[in-house]
Amino acid sequence: MNIFTLIILAAIVIDFALGLVSNRLNLKSLSTTIPDEFQGIYDEETYAKSQEYTRVNTRFGFISGTFDLALLLAFWFAGGFNWFDQWARSFEFGVIGTGLIFIGTLIVVKMIISMPFNIYATFVIEERFGFNKTTVKTFIMDIGKGLLLSIVLGAPLLAAIIAFFEFGGVWAWLYAWMGVTAFSLIMQYIAPTWIMPIFNKFEPLEEGELRTAIESYAESVDFPLQDVFVMDGSKRSSKSNAFFTGFGKNKRIALFDTLIENHTTDELVAVLAHEIGHYKKKHITKNMGISIVSTGVMFALLSVFLQVPALFEAFYMDQMSVYAGLLFFGLLYSPIETVLGIVMQVLSRKHEYEADEFAAKTIEKSEEMVNVLKKLSKDNLSNLTPHPFYVFLNYSHPPVLQRIRAIRAI
Repeated sequence: MNIFTLIILAAIVIDFALGLVSNRLNLKSLSTTIPDEFQGIYDEETYAKSQEYTRVNTRFGFISGTFDLALLLAFWFAGGFNWFDQWARSFEFGVIGTGLIFIGTLIVVKMIISMPFNIYATFVIEERFGFNKTTVKTFIMDIGKGLLLSIVLGAPLLAAIIAFFEFGGVWAWLYAWMGVTAFSLIMQYIAPTWIMPIFNKFEPLEEGELRTAIESYAESVDFPLQDVFVMDGSKRSSKSNAFFTGFGKNKRIALFDTLIENHTTDELVAVLAHEIGHYKKKHITKNMGISIVSTGVMFALLSVFLQVPALFEAFYMDQMSVYAGLLFFGLLYSPIETVLGIVMQVLSRKHEYEADEFAAKTIEKSEEMVNVLKKLSKDNLSNLTPHPFYVFLNYSHPPVLQRIRAIRAI
């Protein structure tokens, strides 16, 4: 084993161990007593069901995670990467074509192997707890659409990255950075209009009390509201949500149809106020900026390690290549990515508090924010008492009880 083998192996094992510890602590923190704030919202049966949902998903995550780890290690130390590389080279399609075959085949094989877990999660676990609305047809169509998008959008981007590092010389990382940044910005602009409707229907919110209330609120906070859309979230799940995405004229606020069905007009205005809060506080722009900078750092480091034979020797490769180096560097970079992910989670939780504060200060009935959070927690069977360490590693939103306390303190 060389130094790269040890570093990558240690990073994988430590990450897995952190997951085990945080999951164990999270299960121990489950309380049989309904928090006072949720008395009258949860009954004993629903609260017990929410805890069982957490337990079942945790156990399933452990099984699937252990399988993925074992599969990676077996494939790695059996020389699987080199075997696939030699097979891809046998087509003699040049470095870009070979790279697309190599990475594309690995992705498809991994997807096929993971399929039973995805099916079980959707049609057994989610079905058992009353969430699943996905039909077999929709499930298959989603896979097909995802593969098509990967071919139409992902393959050209991957080909460009390979070409930059193969032929771009010393400034290859800069060209790749600029190309990926441009692609990301374009996707942010076109995704709401062209990509997302491939998977879901987005209908403008019809005229009526809710639309009038939303337009009135948007005007009161000087938000340039193009339109509000209703997304057919019930096509796949009974869970509720809302989101803000896009830039410029293509920015979009979408409310799940399940959200509209289960909440009052005042509560829905509170939800929309929270989403507008993200826009007003420039959270999307800040996250995009951080992502662009971190991508640049990653590509700069990648350009260095692509020239290091020991990285390829760690995976038993007979020949060095840009496309294989992309995968291997991804594993080497994982500790940095984990730390960056935790930092982004911390920042995301801060942004959620800020969006809550904006909403609470700008709607007429700030208590509606609390009502929404309580109802969403119940409808989605959220864990009301997650362990702080689990939250630190995994939560992009603060725990619901902390959000409620923060709103009440405003």
